[in-house]
Amino acid sequence: MIRIGTSGWVYPRWRGTFYPKALVQRRELEYMAQRLNSVEINGSFYALQRPESYQKWAAETPEDFVFAVKAPRFITHMKRLVDVDAPLANFFASGVLALEGRLGPVLWQLPPNLRFDERVLAEFLAKLPMSTAAAAELATQHDDKVAGRAYTTTDEDRPLRHAIEVRHPSFDDPAVPRLLRDSGVALVIADSAGRYPYFEDITADFVYIRLHGAEELYVSGYTSEALDEWAAKIRAWGKDTCVYFDNDVKVRAPFDAMALRERLQNS
Repeated sequence: MIRIGTSGWVYPRWRGTFYPKALVQRRELEYMAQRLNSVEINGSFYALQRPESYQKWAAETPEDFVFAVKAPRFITHMKRLVDVDAPLANFFASGVLALEGRLGPVLWQLPPNLRFDERVLAEFLAKLPMSTAAAAELATQHDDKVAGRAYTTTDEDRPLRHAIEVRHPSFDDPAVPRLLRDSGVALVIADSAGRYPYFEDITADFVYIRLHGAEELYVSGYTSEALDEWAAKIRAWGKDTCVYFDNDVKVRAPFDAMALRERLQNS
């Protein structure tokens, strides 16, 4: 299955360009879900969300729609993957599991100044729950940050996928794909206009791609030729794939996503 969407969906500059002028904000996710089949939740990166938010988003989308959930920067950027037992429990107790069958991969975006440390990465990967039942069990270990609003159950035990986006050159190390393959975690294929390292190692049973801009980070659109090249790569890999466009500044992301989806709809 190929999932294509954007990184987030709430952007004022999209109103009147991608979103019709008359469309009320509360219907923007519904509008997007009629044109794309996935989206990254960005708000979860900045703060723990609430179960009712996840339930609302699920209710606004078709049954076959999938949300990738961006994990908290508190874990990746502040704790830097160390001493994260309680933060991990809090994240999974915050309502992620309320997405039920619409829950897709969890994205772990590392900061550009975080160097590769084999022991740290190995220990972190070992803590990740690989099923929704394991995530629900981990969620029961939450602390007071989500007290009174914790969501610690799952409607069904499903595999839970994870993807990690690295941004420091030191991750160009053969130990990285080895560790990720051993854990079944995808190494994100990230096109960042040359700002960050680019890797194409396939380390899991699915592929996770983030397209931040071909020439200028978060700004540049993708030409027809570039989209053809990405479509060809995705077909060649032949795996379940999630692709998210993050070039939102000039409202290219949703249009590029729809154009790529059109190329791959029969794949």
